[in-house]
Amino acid sequence: MSTFLNKKLRLLSFVLVFFSTALFAVANTHETKEEAFDPGTVILEHIADNHDWHLWDLTDDNGHKVPVSFPLPIILVQTQPFNVDVFLSSEFHHGHSPVKKGDITYIMQGQTIYIANKEGKLDVNAAGDVINEKPIDISITKNVSSMFLVALLMLWVFLSVAKTYKKRPDQAPKGMQSFFEPIILFIKEDIAIPNIGHTYAKYLPYLLTVFFFIWFNNMLGLIPIFPGSANVTGNIAVTFVLAIFTFLIVNFSANKNYWKHIFAMPGLPKVLLIIMIPIEIIGVFTKPFALMIRLFANISAGHIVVLSLVSLIFIFKTAWLAFGSIPLVLFIDVLELFVAILQAYIFTMLSALFIGLAVQEHH
Repeated sequence: MSTFLNKKLRLLSFVLVFFSTALFAVANTHETKEEAFDPGTVILEHIADNHDWHLWDLTDDNGHKVPVSFPLPIILVQTQPFNVDVFLSSEFHHGHSPVKKGDITYIMQGQTIYIANKEGKLDVNAAGDVINEKPIDISITKNVSSMFLVALLMLWVFLSVAKTYKKRPDQAPKGMQSFFEPIILFIKEDIAIPNIGHTYAKYLPYLLTVFFFIWFNNMLGLIPIFPGSANVTGNIAVTFVLAIFTFLIVNFSANKNYWKHIFAMPGLPKVLLIIMIPIEIIGVFTKPFALMIRLFANISAGHIVVLSLVSLIFIFKTAWLAFGSIPLVLFIDVLELFVAILQAYIFTMLSALFIGLAVQEHH
């Protein structure tokens, strides 16, 4: 136990030193440049997806900030005529340089890529919005890279645990197996079986996958340095896809009793069916919608709170505020460790509950 606490204390000390050093450096940069700090823009940039993986910032001799990033593949598709261009995001030089591929010139503004006009520039309407055509962007972004990393991590964990079970059958768990076995048994015995019933085994692989996928991504997102900091489950596109998976499993697994309760609720007067059927149909879609919004909102809120506390240092333009802000950031980060697994549990538990309601037999 003392070894575990020592490791945690060393980790917290490292995070404190890292944040303090980074904040003092950035604070000095802002003082040199005398630029107005916009916390809203900074926070949105940090929680949004990116075409490169930002590592840190350097300052040149003129006091200008020079970002250091890990480039990621850009994959752009046009349909008429069909064309695919693949290159690294570093060719954009963080949005400062256009990229010419054949007869097409691409310009990145923010994190959106446009096709330039014949003069190689962007067209803007009266409201200041860019009206250029956008290619289909299927790039390997920061969030996608993080998901690939988590997928590899999950494969390594589960294959290692399975290998241990095979080598040591009917023996006490050991090593990594001893850590993950209670979690796996908890999902099986306290989530899947009580909510789904005797048919739980069919859905257990999905529940285990979605739990560990959400948990690992949440934990990786709390790490402020590479390969962490990606806001995967705080991206509504990701939570939307996860909710769609649950929606499809629920409705394709549903038995006739489930649909009977929606379109011909037993014991209900026929006249009231006119009101209840639309309500029940809406309920079919609001369940996955609630899953999507709950996960997205809770994870995004944690990142926003942490970044808001850090932004106080730049708003008041004093590095001394770090001595009050950083302890609060560390407290929120520790709280987020609990939120990371709690949100994975809630999504998994509600998915199991919805599946159970769809497959339960009539009594």
